Amino acid sequence: MKRRTWLAVGSVVLGGSVAATVAVATTSDDHGRSDDFRPVAAYTEAFEGDDGSKERSVPRTETRLFSLLGVSWEDPKAELDGTAQIRTRSAETGAWTKWQDLDLGIRPPETEEGQDGGVRGASEPLWVGKSDAVEARVVADSGKTAELPDGLRLDLIDPGELGEPGEDIGGGWRKIDGGNKDEGTPEPSDEPEPGTSEPTSEPTTEPTDTPTEEPTGEPTDTPTGEPTEEPTDTPTSEPTTEPTDTPTGEPTGEPTDTPTGEPTEEPTDTPTSEPTTEPTDTPTGEPTGEPTDTPTGEPTEEPTDTPTSEPTTEPTDTPTEEPTGEPTDTPTSPEPTTEPTDAGVPEIVSRAEWGADESLVEDPPSYLDRVDAVFVHHTAGTNNYACADSAAVVRGILTYHVKTNGWNDIGYNFFVDKCGTIFEGRAGGVDKAVRGAHTYGFNGYSSGVTVLGNYEDGARPTRAALESVARISAWKLGLHGVDPAGEVTLTAAADTGVWKNGERATLHRISGHRDGYATLCPGANLYSQLPNIRTQAAAMAS
Repeated sequence: MKRRTWLAVGSVVLGGSVAATVAVATTSDDHGRSDDFRPVAAYTEAFEGDDGSKERSVPRTETRLFSLLGVSWEDPKAELDGTAQIRTRSAETGAWTKWQDLDLGIRPPETEEGQDGGVRGASEPLWVGKSDAVEARVVADSGKTAELPDGLRLDLIDPGELGEPGEDIGGGWRKIDGGNKDEGTPEPSDEPEPGTSEPTSEPTTEPTDTPTEEPTGEPTDTPTGEPTEEPTDTPTSEPTTEPTDTPTGEPTGEPTDTPTGEPTEEPTDTPTSEPTTEPTDTPTGEPTGEPTDTPTGEPTEEPTDTPTSEPTTEPTDTPTEEPTGEPTDTPTSPEPTTEPTDAGVPEIVSRAEWGADESLVEDPPSYLDRVDAVFVHHTAGTNNYACADSAAVVRGILTYHVKTNGWNDIGYNFFVDKCGTIFEGRAGGVDKAVRGAHTYGFNGYSSGVTVLGNYEDGARPTRAALESVARISAWKLGLHGVDPAGEVTLTAAADTGVWKNGERATLHRISGHRDGYATLCPGANLYSQLPNIRTQAAAMAS
């Protein structure tokens, strides 16, 4: 593992605070982007106060342009027992936001990647849009004897610009492969899969599908103006894999700045008027969560949700050799002989197309023998973003994961925005079993799919996002002959707060982050949709 040294190219005194700016190199090949694009940049602000104190802050400080930020500290194993809050000033309106909490539930990978000398502890990054001033405060929990971790700093990321809106930026929203956007898929029901139960770690206070109050900050069909009015729960035309209202000639993966049908939040019930390509009833051949017969096209190794005979790479309930807990989740057995299922290749925006700076990634990707499960996440960021900004959000997260967290690459394998667009995450090949950094203790068995936004406090995922999560999960698991409606027993490679190191965990093949690690992720309102996602994914794989 290579040590990282970031070159400080200068410092600037803004508002009485010194901001150390750090250059982010660009590659010689800009993937055909326009000449006037602005590269990604990152810099930091120091917290006032001494290491070891119980409260530290960054006063209102003018900064260079940034759109994403977080708080980090020196020791990646140290936990920040307290709250970290920020507020920012819009570069466009000059208005200050309210105080916003940062999510502190992120952990470094349990492998060598998480033990590199440049790895830091950090909050989840928060997308705030174009901003030019910031204020921050970190306070230890009252009654706690522990002090705040040393080396606290505020990390600010400018995701740059790839070109003017509507300009061809090296493929724009071209996809890696053709998708099945015209293919009808079953609508998720509001009922959980019959015959199944969530893992014992699933919270009992799971919210219902009908929140009493919708968030006012969720953007609607006009991202550029970000109106607060929400649509009704019975849209007349719901998008499937991506918004269907994209004008002719517009790139297929991203709607324009003013689409007429950009999805908002997930309706509480199945709409009474669905698109004609999408059946309103669950197909009769769809797995019910606990199929008794092998579905057509499914591998014969997986006849039930809890397979009695897993492939040789998968630990069974009575393994001949119990794993030692060493964080080397990569199975050593040969590939299973089951045939992949045909879930249909989804449309995926490549790293080159969303503007990844490949010079940030120093080490080659690591690969698993197979993918046994998909963990669903949310980014815990704002829902108040336009789909036209999704690529910039992903660029910002890449830079944050590498330069703030100190990881080798972005942690998630795939991103999904609220318009249903799927983005390639960690490099190595979308059809390969690339080891990510997303679910501490279970990265050695799984692929991580994250939805842009925060689905814990009122906001609900859009139907387009849910369908895309189901589609990418069905396809990814299908490459390895895995039934997305099934269950699997995995061995935790670390203490996760839910499972002890070496403990065997029986999980759904499509699980939430909280099923493997002690966190609120992917948020109650996305977590409650996982039964529907599994049902959809199983139908897509059949």
